[in-house]
Amino acid sequence: MGRVGTDARGTKGDLPDRSSREWCDEALTRLDAGRPESALEAARRAAELDPVAEWPQRLISLAHERLGRDADAVPAAERAVDLAGGSWPARLRLAGALRRVPGRWREAAGHAALARKFAPERAGPQVMLGDLALLRGEHGEAERAYRAALAIDPADPQARVNLALALLRWDPPRPHHDPAWPVDPRETGRARRALEVWSRQVRLLVAVATIVIAGAALLFDRGEAARICGFAVLVLLVPLTVRQARRVGLWPYVGAMLGRDPWLGASVVSAALSAPAFAGWLLLGSVHVLPTSLDPVWAGLAGIAVLGWPALTALRALAEAWRGHPLRALAETEHAGETSREADRAAWRNAGVALWLVLGRTWSVLVALLGVALAVEPGLAVAAVVLPYPLVRGYLRASRRGDRWLAVATWLVVLAAGAGGAGGLLGSAWAWRAGTGALAAAAAVFVARALHAWWRGGPGPWRSSLLMCDLPMGAEPSVALDSEVRQTFSYARSIVLAYGDAYGPRVAGAVASVTSSGELRLIAETEAWQAIEDDPRVAVFASDPLQRRFWVEVRGIALADSDVMRVTPKQVLVGEFPGRHQRR
Repeated sequence: MGRVGTDARGTKGDLPDRSSREWCDEALTRLDAGRPESALEAARRAAELDPVAEWPQRLISLAHERLGRDADAVPAAERAVDLAGGSWPARLRLAGALRRVPGRWREAAGHAALARKFAPERAGPQVMLGDLALLRGEHGEAERAYRAALAIDPADPQARVNLALALLRWDPPRPHHDPAWPVDPRETGRARRALEVWSRQVRLLVAVATIVIAGAALLFDRGEAARICGFAVLVLLVPLTVRQARRVGLWPYVGAMLGRDPWLGASVVSAALSAPAFAGWLLLGSVHVLPTSLDPVWAGLAGIAVLGWPALTALRALAEAWRGHPLRALAETEHAGETSREADRAAWRNAGVALWLVLGRTWSVLVALLGVALAVEPGLAVAAVVLPYPLVRGYLRASRRGDRWLAVATWLVVLAAGAGGAGGLLGSAWAWRAGTGALAAAAAVFVARALHAWWRGGPGPWRSSLLMCDLPMGAEPSVALDSEVRQTFSYARSIVLAYGDAYGPRVAGAVASVTSSGELRLIAETEAWQAIEDDPRVAVFASDPLQRRFWVEVRGIALADSDVMRVTPKQVLVGEFPGRHQRR
């Protein structure tokens, strides 16, 4: 039987006497303990002891990332890839570092795709591809990547938590910004802020002016003077618009920003409609004898000017409640945090938001159903009894640490459904009153919960409180070649390279040497070079002529490097050939 040599580590002694790999173990332990500054020091000690090892460089990158030094994390990750181009953890680490750098999202996606190609049996590369898609708002692509990761490792906590986000159609913190754009997100953030301020100012000025003018005309008979002031408001909008337009700056990206963030687009369009609607309302009001046929138009223009903001807010609240699949997301987060404290925190927060979304859906359907029942046929209200079932089921499964506000709102909705059903069945006025009162109380609880979260600065019952799980990636130990393996390749008389092509597995003779960084350098036939471009996974066999029963198999990733083939080990098998007494 062969023995697997994937992670040869010495016995840890005193700190000053540790080897490079032992310092890497110590750095990884400190990272897991939440001590990135100390981990960085240990990783640097490992890099000093072995400058050509790629594992210390990956740990240096991870420590910088955990310290919030995203720019400093990239050079170490790039150094790791230079030292071992076929290392899937190095590619994964570089993808994780690059995705935080403005304008380098596509490079990150390329390295993540290579990591998946090098290690299709590992879940990490699939999770990284899902994270990259999720950050762009590509929820379908992210869902497919996370499900592929869970097919490999059903217990992966990051895949579970972030799959729930994809099912909820989560928006990243900067929904207006595409990470693939070659522009700093802070610049698009300033442009978005200018557009938001302009739309808010225009809608507020127009709404207040409309109400004041209408009040002055109806209550104080000062319509003419008020309308003159209204035209002054229109004039005031010109310098306000010019000032904010100068602050936007990135006009070539504005169209794409509005498309990526539809609510920002709706806000800007609403403001753009409010101003001409207000101007038209003023002009029609200036006509002393207004034709009766224009009365609806005049009233409609006033409605656009005044009701645009609250109507858009109500529409957004309703749309956000009905977006995504919160019940399916709850099922994914139920066991997501069992192996990670950070994943557990994200899973439970996201589960709470998903339950609020289910509650909002149930509440809105109950309001519509009871309203139709009161207006058309009271007996229809009996159907309200079954509506809270998904909400109650999800609450009982996912709220073992749920907040009390959610519990109160949930049981108020259940009371409203039961009372409404009883009112429709029995015709009891008191049941109807209890049902409508419970619905109003549930809405009040939501508002109180939102105000409480806003006042304390904590997560609230809204989508912006959803949390993406971001665990360290690319910290896996590298595979070391011990002295026995190095000796075997140094003195072997024949070396065999096994690879695969379109016609199946192939073998070829090769000449090999071991570099100081632990990679194999091969010279092989032309057909092998062509095959590894499609599938770089290879195996290299050698036997030790000094110990004729001793053999080595190195499984790894082969990449072309000038006139030689670099093989980064993924697994090392060492064993003995059978003796004479075992031959047949």
